[in-house]
Amino acid sequence: MEPSVYLDTAVFARELRTVLASTWQFACHSSRLAEPGDFVAYEIAGESLFSIRDNDGKIRTFYNVCMHRGHELVEGSGSRRLIVCPYHAWSYQRDGRLHKAPFTDGRTGFDPDEICLAQIRTEDFLGFIFVNLDASAPAMDEQFPGIREAVHEFLPTIERMRPIELREFCAESNWKVAVENYNECYHCRTAHPSFSRGVVLPDTYTITPVGKCLRHRADSSPHQYYEINLDASPHAAEYSSFYLWPLFSFQVYPGPVLNTFCWRPESADRTPFFREWFSLDGVESVTVHNVADEDARTTVAEDLELVRSVQRGLASRGYRPGPLILDPGMGINSEHTVAAIKAWYEEAMA
Repeated sequence: MEPSVYLDTAVFARELRTVLASTWQFACHSSRLAEPGDFVAYEIAGESLFSIRDNDGKIRTFYNVCMHRGHELVEGSGSRRLIVCPYHAWSYQRDGRLHKAPFTDGRTGFDPDEICLAQIRTEDFLGFIFVNLDASAPAMDEQFPGIREAVHEFLPTIERMRPIELREFCAESNWKVAVENYNECYHCRTAHPSFSRGVVLPDTYTITPVGKCLRHRADSSPHQYYEINLDASPHAAEYSSFYLWPLFSFQVYPGPVLNTFCWRPESADRTPFFREWFSLDGVESVTVHNVADEDARTTVAEDLELVRSVQRGLASRGYRPGPLILDPGMGINSEHTVAAIKAWYEEAMA
């Protein structure tokens, strides 16, 4: 794509209103909302939101704003019997209905039954909570056909997995630079020696578009730098990643070691992201922590420098977009995935 798509602040502002506000975005793992009243606040597409488990056990998501005068309702995470606005103490039930507004009894024209927090579409995808600001957007299973089943088949225990480690990073680049880099391994042999030697066998690496998912696959490296339990999963000796357009990916290292990527763009040239690492039933795992350490020290650090350099280069007067390298076999030395992301992006921005 043209450099301005990655550099222009006006383009980023438009993305907040279009592509990022009309796609499925990761909120949190459902284990953070284990009991009625548990909530997590976060920001998606420039909007402050929170997800909460209601009294019936349903997870709901609301805009984080009081319907009285617009004050934000909650911060961070925790548990609430009622959602109480810090401004004028209007309170809301866990399902969003107004509970009480002080000194309004008998007020002409005031009907509490007509007041409710603005709700957002929410889906539970194998224990991972996703939200979409667009009420008319396709459901996740339509957007990513067969991927729920494919993730479960690759890691049958995924719904028992619980996060045991969170690592936060920040890419000094546009979000599209970051996700394009994540979704091609043409650079892996050159830039990621630890990943290419100690995690996967590069010659087996393929990436296949499925709906608006990019499915990465590879065999385990014979030089694996950590122990693999071949009895833990039918695919324990394989690597797979499921990138869900536009800002999330399930990644299963051989082992299996489940981790996730979630990008949260802040500006045209700054993209915070976090990695969560999981274990079965949340049991502490030295292996998982060691893999997270090695990954942060090598692959993540290498990618942060790559995308930082690309972002600087895109601003150069001398840069002209070059041709993508396309392999019909969709193997490691191919950028067909970048072409797919470009097509999805242009469709969303049209």
